[in-house]
Amino acid sequence: MLLEHTYFYFKEALPLRFCNDLISYGKQQRLNLARIGSETVDFSKPLNKKEIKQTKKIRNSDVVFLNDPWILKEILPFVKEANERSNWKFQFDNIQDVQFTVYNKNQFYNWHKDTFRVPLNGKIRKLSVSVILSNKENYEGGDLQFDNSYAHFANPELKKNIVTCQEANTKGSIIVFPSFITHRVTPVTKGTRYSLVLWYTGNPFI
Repeated sequence: MLLEHTYFYFKEALPLRFCNDLISYGKQQRLNLARIGSETVDFSKPLNKKEIKQTKKIRNSDVVFLNDPWILKEILPFVKEANERSNWKFQFDNIQDVQFTVYNKNQFYNWHKDTFRVPLNGKIRKLSVSVILSNKENYEGGDLQFDNSYAHFANPELKKNIVTCQEANTKGSIIVFPSFITHRVTPVTKGTRYSLVLWYTGNPFI
């Protein structure tokens, strides 16, 4: 699938008060080490020491899942606009629980895709959203990067074309991208990075 845009962004789109309220609300919840695996993983089951060590090689961040309507209502219009203006025009009809994510010093998420091979209840993740909640001057590192060679994913020997989303790394910015695109968050080297991650689901691509 060839795309005109790897990602679509809205710089500083959300009010600062909304971002601050989200950070405060998220920090009041019980945060847990982020998991890796398919959408059918039982996240309520504690990890053992070996599983924690394996997980932290790929992904090291603290998360909590939220499903509050006031959060979803604020972000959905931007997702719809990005889907149209980017010419993706993906069909989607649902959203999974929202992930509030905290990256402290040395935490990261290595290369991965948000989609999985087996649909869940007949649906797949189609659009992913990253909302930046932190001021860039409050942390270093923690860059959202994309592997722009998605059009050649069948040939892993091709050189990766890494793109850093520098245009929208400020507080209140929203980045929308197809869930099948490989991406990562580089290690935070100073401070704390707060973000919100959302996944919109729909029927599998034909």
